[in-house]
Amino acid sequence: MSSSTPPRRFGDLAPSHYPGERLGLPESGPSSVGRAGRRILGLVIDWAIASLLSLAFAHYDSWATLGIFALLQYVFIPTIGGSIGHRLVGLRLVALNGKWAGLWRPLVRTVLLCVVIPAIVWDSDQRGFHDKVAGTVLIRT
Repeated sequence: MSSSTPPRRFGDLAPSHYPGERLGLPESGPSSVGRAGRRILGLVIDWAIASLLSLAFAHYDSWATLGIFALLQYVFIPTIGGSIGHRLVGLRLVALNGKWAGLWRPLVRTVLLCVVIPAIVWDSDQRGFHDKVAGTVLIRT
């Protein structure tokens, strides 16, 4: 396909030069897409917090840990703009229009995140399937 031919199918889109370009986000700095290192570190922090709370209150039950993790995600994303881990590593979750994610987006995102597989399937903008379905993006603060 030549560069002058418009794409006819989704798969025909030309590759972006950097993650977030198709979303209108900058290549780097504030408001750019949060990269894998920060995302994974934020996830590890959130899981550690959930594990500690589970250990303290449920003698480290794996379902309790998952429930606490989900609750932390759902409570903190709408209130502080991201999970505790996100905020500590300099990330913020927003809707694609750059505004507050609301209440339903964090719920959809959290349910899919807890299923795990949507979180490990990423697109060229480094958004997991859970973010694509929820219409959200993790950006740098």
